[in-house]
Amino acid sequence: MDSPAVAQLFRQLFSHRASQCLVRGARPALAQAARPPQTQHRGRATTAAPRAPRLGEGETKRESRWQPRRNAFPHERTEEFERYPMVTADILRSRRERPRRVRMLLRDFIEDSLYNPHYGYFSKQVVIFSPGEPFDFPTLPSEHAFFQSLRHRYTAFEDALDYQEPNDLRQLWHTPTELFSPYYGEAIASFIVHDYKLRNYPYHDLIIYEMGAGNGTMMLNILDYIRDRYPEVYERTRYRIIEISSQLADLQQQGLGHSAYARGHADKVEIINKSIFDWDQYVSSPCFFLALEVFDNFAHDALKYDYQTGAPYQSHVVVDPRGELFEYYSRTLDPVAKDFIERREAACKDQGVDFPHPLSGSRFMNSLRALLPFRGSLTTPEYIPTRLMQFFYMLYQKFPNHRLISSDFHQLSDAVEGINAPVVQTRYKRQMIPVSTPLVHQGYFDILFPTDFDVIQPLYSGITGRYAKTSSHGAFMSGWADIEETQTQNGENPLLSWYKNASVMITTH
Repeated sequence: MDSPAVAQLFRQLFSHRASQCLVRGARPALAQAARPPQTQHRGRATTAAPRAPRLGEGETKRESRWQPRRNAFPHERTEEFERYPMVTADILRSRRERPRRVRMLLRDFIEDSLYNPHYGYFSKQVVIFSPGEPFDFPTLPSEHAFFQSLRHRYTAFEDALDYQEPNDLRQLWHTPTELFSPYYGEAIASFIVHDYKLRNYPYHDLIIYEMGAGNGTMMLNILDYIRDRYPEVYERTRYRIIEISSQLADLQQQGLGHSAYARGHADKVEIINKSIFDWDQYVSSPCFFLALEVFDNFAHDALKYDYQTGAPYQSHVVVDPRGELFEYYSRTLDPVAKDFIERREAACKDQGVDFPHPLSGSRFMNSLRALLPFRGSLTTPEYIPTRLMQFFYMLYQKFPNHRLISSDFHQLSDAVEGINAPVVQTRYKRQMIPVSTPLVHQGYFDILFPTDFDVIQPLYSGITGRYAKTSSHGAFMSGWADIEETQTQNGENPLLSWYKNASVMITTH
């Protein structure tokens, strides 16, 4: 049954200008949550179809302005679609309005939806939840008491925003950096200083790059920790933020003007407002590279495989004259997708790693699936992290002496259909609204993917020539955080028990 709430949401989305609607999504909304945010939780939703509007150029009677985005490809319009030019996210970067009459790869569609400077999800009104004063965990009776206190602060935070400017479409984003400040950042700093003193001190400066720094809280927590506990290292420390969002870069710069000057860090920090994929400087010095909750929003390609031949087909997106989105699969793979398939095969074979695949199972069963009514000859989609592979290439080419510290979700519940499939969601009236496809109106939805570290770790090593290890979020924090500071009176420790669906991958040598 179609949901009236979802239909109302989409009408609201299309009735607002992009600049009035775009901010960062909650994971999940704590004011509505009934449990700690260890994993994503959402239900499935479709859009209701109101009375059909007047048809525009390129439309047919079979289409509806509010139809679900996973409808069948309109083959009667193939000839029309073939005339559309192929574009990329880089080509669309200068556009101020969402494109029409174009074709592109799925990864370019996702990249454009999330990062376009004018209408992308991360490019407007970014609101990141800050709890204010750090939680005093030893005075809290239990983890449940912490959660209730956090819910109260979350509600008060958004109430204050609504008092200034009510917004049913506001999106909020919270991270472990903010929820467990300063202890989460101090754990990262403890590892960095230990590794730096073991390998590079005093012959090299401590250079830290952080990608996607949010409010800048991690930066301040790390620099405070190093200054207070290791003044000799602090003198050698340089901190550089690489931030693709102009709005967040401005927010971080404002934070420097208030917090960092008061703390004395201003001369330690440089904010570089550009995408890491536009980086053109060669950094030969040893450095640490922080990528915390960044991989999940890297664009992916989608592949389907022929049940009988095993041949891969790559996803493309068509945008018609009125902005309606359609997906089709082509037997021709672009060089990036080909490279990923070859790299993954070689890296996983070398490390003896098996990876999930739509054709896993017997050839006989796959042949039977191809004969089932309505299934078609292609498998369900597999989403491959091609943009993450390109990030590893960037580390290899521009930061050859880096040490990567990354953390992200290895599992996300209630994702769309497919292997390694994303969660696609937006927030409306403080409630999460999910959809069942990544083909959504550009800029209004968070599209986040799980990271398969069993595959990513050997892929990283195969590209960069550097070895890495992966641990759970809790195991890493147990080894490097001051866990007594985050333990409640009954012995529970939210820093260790939350984010159980997250892993940490670090370069070892």
